[in-house]
This record gives sequence, C-alpha cells and structure tokens, in this order.
Amino acid sequence: MAKYVEEQTNSHNTITNGTEIVGDINSNGDIRLDGLLKGGLYVKGKVVIGQTGVMEGTINCKNSDIFGKVDGKIKVSELLALKSTANIKGDIVTNKLSIEPGCKFTGTCSMDGAAEKAPKTEETTIKTA
Repeated sequence: MAKYVEEQTNSHNTITNGTEIVGDINSNGDIRLDGLLKGGLYVKGKVVIGQTGVMEGTINCKNSDIFGKVDGKIKVSELLALKSTANIKGDIVTNKLSIEPGCKFTGTCSMDGAAEKAPKTEETTIKTA
C-alpha cells in the first residue's frame, strides 16, 4: 500500500512592487507580497505583506506579518502580526494576534476558530495610537 508524503519546501516567493496579479495563488512555501494581488492567497507557510503590498481577497496561511493594505478575509492558523503601517478592512480568524500601535483595522476578529461557530456581529473599528 502506497503512502502519501506531503512535500515540505523552504521556498520563498516574492511578488515585487509594480507587479499586479489577478487570480489565486497556492504555495507550499512562504510568500512576500510587495505588489498588488486581487484574488486568493493560499499558503502553507508564512505570508508577508510588505509596506507597498496591496491584497484584495482572501488570505489563508499558517503565519502572517502585515505591513501593507489588505481588503478581505484573513485566516491564519497560528500567529497574525499587524504592524504599525498595516491598514486592514475585513474579517480576521486567527489563533494568536499581535497589533502594533498605529495599525488601522476595520472589521471583525475571531480567535481560535470561534468565527465559524459564532453568529455574525456588528463591524467594529479599532485604531491604535
């Protein structure tokens, strides 16, 4: 009987400033976005949205550091770090959340998968000084 072995990869992919992509991206490695992506980002590793990075769509990953702009749903299985330059509009589902002062976040946040079970609530705005 054959066994399925998932490939582990330590690849690092970069989408540079000035690059625009429309569509979904799937990766087993890490991704850094400094350009524009309209679509879905499905990563088994870490996602970094740089200061010039703009994401319009869904992010689903293991860990993420966000310095840029995201308009859409973010689902992170471990740690989501919103940096001081981040501007987030959308819903967040994560296990652990770190927010630096200066970050702008408008939307809902559910931790440890609670969003899948809880009814939707009113949108809130969080601005840190």
